[in-house]
Amino acid sequence: MNLTPDEYVNQLFQEDELLLKVKEAIRSNGMPEVSVAAAYGRLLTFLAKTSKAEAALEIGVLGGYSGICIARGLRESGTLTSLELKEEYAAMARGHLEEGGFGEKVEYRIGPAADSLKQLEQEGRTFDFFFIDADKENYPVYLDYAIKLARPGAVIVGDNCFLRGRTLNPDKQGPAVLAVRRFNEQMASDPRLVTTMLPDYDGLVLAWVK
Repeated sequence: MNLTPDEYVNQLFQEDELLLKVKEAIRSNGMPEVSVAAAYGRLLTFLAKTSKAEAALEIGVLGGYSGICIARGLRESGTLTSLELKEEYAAMARGHLEEGGFGEKVEYRIGPAADSLKQLEQEGRTFDFFFIDADKENYPVYLDYAIKLARPGAVIVGDNCFLRGRTLNPDKQGPAVLAVRRFNEQMASDPRLVTTMLPDYDGLVLAWVK
């Protein structure tokens, strides 16, 4: 039996011990098993490294899987600001980032991400790399803030743009689906962005800020 493209990629690029540990910790603690796909995790590292990212912003932390991937691609002096609603998720992620040697690079802000983003804007913070992977109903809000906080040449990445096929089904009209459709449409049409979309796994949309 032939492998699917996703299966083939997963065999080629296997997760290391730390990333597997993160996934096991998520599973054993009964947390949602929704970390970014392994191949897309490698892509986050690739994008952060090739863009020479200095200041990254992650919206949605879970167990720290994507944070590790982003931190691995940052410049030596780079920093990661991670926004997470739940203290217990941030605590787990912090432990995993520390285990990976990135503890001093990461700042966690706990609470609704929109509130943290407003605070970052008030502080005059800017970033050159963004990863959006949190509550889907607020994806358009997160994108608006990402563009506001972006330095010229920043990279914006959004995960789960297909919502397991629901965004492709016109009969699906729930709030999360409608929000992700708006997010995808803005990413595709906003004149301030140069955008593409990867259709594998649950879909990933990427933009470069002019």
